[in-house]
Amino acid sequence: MVNPTRDELDAAEGRTVPDVITGDLSVLFCGVNPGLWSAAVGHHFARPGNRFWKSLYLSGFTDRLLTPEEGRELLRSGLGVTNLVDRATRSANELTRAHLREGAERLARKVVRWRPLCVAVLGMSAYRTAFDRPAARLGLQPEDLETAKLWLLPNPSGLQARYQIADIVEQMHELRSYVSNGIRPRAPGGGKP
Repeated sequence: MVNPTRDELDAAEGRTVPDVITGDLSVLFCGVNPGLWSAAVGHHFARPGNRFWKSLYLSGFTDRLLTPEEGRELLRSGLGVTNLVDRATRSANELTRAHLREGAERLARKVVRWRPLCVAVLGMSAYRTAFDRPAARLGLQPEDLETAKLWLLPNPSGLQARYQIADIVEQMHELRSYVSNGIRPRAPGGGKP
C-alpha cells in the first residue's frame, strides 16, 4: 500500500469506507468512524500504528496477520467490519452525540438485515455515548442489539495510549472464546439503542 499524500488525506474528509459484511457472521466489528488515512486508501483500520489487524491475529480470530487491503478475507472466518459513523473525519472528537446516536440506530438496522451473532464495538467513549450507557465496561454488555450479543472492546487506534496491544488482545481473546462456545441469537427485539 502506498502512503497517501497530504492532499489525498485532505480530500478524504467526509468519504466512506465500504462495509465488509455479509450474512452468517459470528462477529461484526464496529469501529467509531474512518480516519482520513482509511478513507484515502479505502480500507478499514488502515493507518500504520492501528492495532486492529495485529490484535485479530494474536487473539486467534485469524490464522495469519492480514493487511487492511485483505479485509474481505475476514468474511471467510465469519467476521465483518463496519463503523458507527460512516464518514471520515480528522478526529473522532469531531463527532457529536447526535452523530453517534444516529450511528447506533444505523448499526441496529444492519444487525436486523445481516443478523450477526455478536457485534463488537471498538471504542468505549463512543459506545457509551452512542448507546447512552455512561457506565459501560469492556466485555459482554447486559443488553443485546436487536438479535446480536453486544460486546465492547478498546479502540485499537495507535493514538489511544490507555490500552496497550496486550490489553486489546486479551479482550479480543475473551470475545473469541465467548463466540467459540456457541452463542445463540435471540429473537428480534432483544434490545435496542
